[in-house]
Amino acid sequence: MADHDQRRHRRESITLIVEYEGASEMVMDVTENLSERGTFVRTTRAFEVGTEIKLVLSFPGLVEPVRLPGVVRWTRGGSDEERGVGIQFVADDEMLASVSAILDRIGAGDPELINQVVRVLVVEDNPHVARLIREGLTGSSQREFGSDIQFHFLNASNGRDALETLREGSVDVLVIDIYLPIMDGATVIAAVREDAALEALPIIAVSAGGKAARQAALEAGADFFLEKPMRLREIIESMRKLMPPPRASTAT
Repeated sequence: MADHDQRRHRRESITLIVEYEGASEMVMDVTENLSERGTFVRTTRAFEVGTEIKLVLSFPGLVEPVRLPGVVRWTRGGSDEERGVGIQFVADDEMLASVSAILDRIGAGDPELINQVVRVLVVEDNPHVARLIREGLTGSSQREFGSDIQFHFLNASNGRDALETLREGSVDVLVIDIYLPIMDGATVIAAVREDAALEALPIIAVSAGGKAARQAALEAGADFFLEKPMRLREIIESMRKLMPPPRASTAT
């Protein structure tokens, strides 16, 4: 378990936000920790023994995070990957039983607790444009796609990194600029279409390059081409047509 964020509140209690990759990883880890009434959190931050901790545990798609109160009982030094703190849960039996019941529902893929997650890789070397795409889709997700859909964004600023990300993890939709450093978008799209594991990936290509960029994108295998500057409505309509079908209610 590794912390991703912390915020200091009054009375010196600290919130550690822990993000898991998916439901199965979280359920397995937290269930084991509950039986031991504590956990080890990797962190490079320094904590004093006795510090009150509020653990907030989540993964993409979880409607409400799981919260557990604890206290630092020991610390460990060493390299950055070895450093961390041992946290003892201070929840009573009733709270632990409640958390255990929630984990059982998460493990069963309860749709009341888990939204469908659509993982979107945005490949854009202009951070302003990338942010507009992310914020536009996030802001319109409930209104345009329903309350049970949640977007989770991955980012790359060049074609080489994009291709590595695609081959390393699960992506549902690719939004990619055609003119990119190191490896251009058309080359990435062609490589995706030649990869048996990725050939069916929905792809939206974007560019200010006019007809030449459109032709390169579509010939490489893009499903849609949007001319920059794009309108949010164009992105939403393209995304709606390419959205993967609803997933079965099972843990990811």
